[in-house]
Amino acid sequence: MNASISKFKWIDNHCHFEETDEVAMDLQEAAAEGVEKFIVVGTDLATSMKAKELSQIFAGEIFATAGIHPHEAIHGTDGIEALLSEPTVVAVGECGLDFYYDHSPHGEQEKVFREQIAFAHKFNLPLVIHTREAWPETFKILDEMETPPKTVFHCFTGGPHEAELALDRGAYLSFSGIVTFKNANSLREALRMTPIERIMIETDSPYLTPEPHRGKRNRPKFLPYIGSRIAEELDTEPKAISDAAWLNTHRFYALGHNAN
Repeated sequence: MNASISKFKWIDNHCHFEETDEVAMDLQEAAAEGVEKFIVVGTDLATSMKAKELSQIFAGEIFATAGIHPHEAIHGTDGIEALLSEPTVVAVGECGLDFYYDHSPHGEQEKVFREQIAFAHKFNLPLVIHTREAWPETFKILDEMETPPKTVFHCFTGGPHEAELALDRGAYLSFSGIVTFKNANSLREALRMTPIERIMIETDSPYLTPEPHRGKRNRPKFLPYIGSRIAEELDTEPKAISDAAWLNTHRFYALGHNAN
């Protein structure tokens, strides 16, 4: 990797670790590329508990979220609320609607999404949203439930119209390796209209490996490639993106003194 990119401080706004992952090694490899902190995201009760455990083992590096992915909505939210008072659990999610697949009925997805928006309000925590092929329904529920003050659309895949609707509701947009893909012109147009103070960056690893590493399993160490591509698109320096994403992400999750 270009040394001028990896010397900056980066924070991965959204990543997943699986049971077979060597987490300590992943963190070490990421740190060598300047990626120092990680939001590790729960998608069901088991992965939310695992994220909490990792946030305790790697305190100050890993921070956890707890939530039910729309694919898992059929299983309900039992056990999630109890995790939200843990000090290293910094957000609710990922949650939302995914009508591209039918892993859970649409009605169950909407019910579980509403419950988790309510959790965000109750615990005054940020909300991490996953939405796919369900933009109108997602915005309708957010409007009915009142969009939490801190809301992020993770792995944002919309175009300018969806970006405008999200930004109008005060949301942040988190950009993944998709922004580096050749055919992602609409997404890059949305990126260009997003204020830098509303941008976050994620790998969503182990998925969506950025160019030039497509075909490999995605890891947090690849985050600077995404930041560099964003900088190129916004006609600025990678350090400006690194600094903005670092500050935005710390503020969003109220990481406080950990912003240094």
